[in-house]
Amino acid sequence: MKVVIIGASDNSERYSYKATEALVKKGFDIVLVGMKNKTVFNHVIQPTIPALIEDAVVTLYIGPQHQDSFIPAIILLNPVKVIFNPGTENPSFQALLDANNIVWEEACTLVKLSLNQFP
Repeated sequence: MKVVIIGASDNSERYSYKATEALVKKGFDIVLVGMKNKTVFNHVIQPTIPALIEDAVVTLYIGPQHQDSFIPAIILLNPVKVIFNPGTENPSFQALLDANNIVWEEACTLVKLSLNQFP
């Protein structure tokens, strides 16, 4: 399983950075997607979601106002699950995921990891 972190950042104060760190420490294979062309924990932040990732879990760290450009790629990816972290909830996107039979949940990746309930 690969975990696609959308909204990845090299800023250690951001929750996406903390989630990246926790996922790496727990041995998850990650793909970072974000605005900055930086390297975080030996992974390059990419501007788009790579195609053809099997058994992916997407965890969102961008607000609804920034999600539209990623929605087609996420639907095409057909992930195992999409996690809407606090502040990323998006009813219209969630309805679209439902229509495409893609599982989603509103949850905190960091909490799920700390409770060994990820994904």
